[in-house]
Amino acid sequence: MSQAAERKRCVVAYAAPGRQHLLSVELAPGADVAQALAAARQLAGAEGAGIPWDAAPVGIFGEACARTAVPREGDRIEIYRPLAQDPRASRRERTVRTRAATRRVR
Repeated sequence: MSQAAERKRCVVAYAAPGRQHLLSVELAPGADVAQALAAARQLAGAEGAGIPWDAAPVGIFGEACARTAVPREGDRIEIYRPLAQDPRASRRERTVRTRAATRRVR
C-alpha cells in the first residue's frame, strides 16, 4: 500500500460571525481530533489567529467529542464557539415581552 493510501482526509470547520473557515487536512490513520486541529492550525497560519484552537469544545458532524476521539476518512471536525446568549434565557425574555405586549393591547 502506498503512503498516500495510508492517510485519511478530514475537514476542520469553524464558523465565525461573517466568516467560515474550512481547512482540509491529511492525517495518519490513527490520528485523533487534537492532531487534526494541530494540522489545521498550521495550515491556517495568521488567518486562524481568532480561532479558539485549544479552549473551545469540538465535535464530529455535530456530535460533541473529546479531543482524543479518532475521526474517520471524510469526517468534518467542528470547533464550536460559545453561544451569544443562553437559548432558554432568550426564550423566557421573549415570552415576558410577548405577555406584556398582549396585556397592553387588551
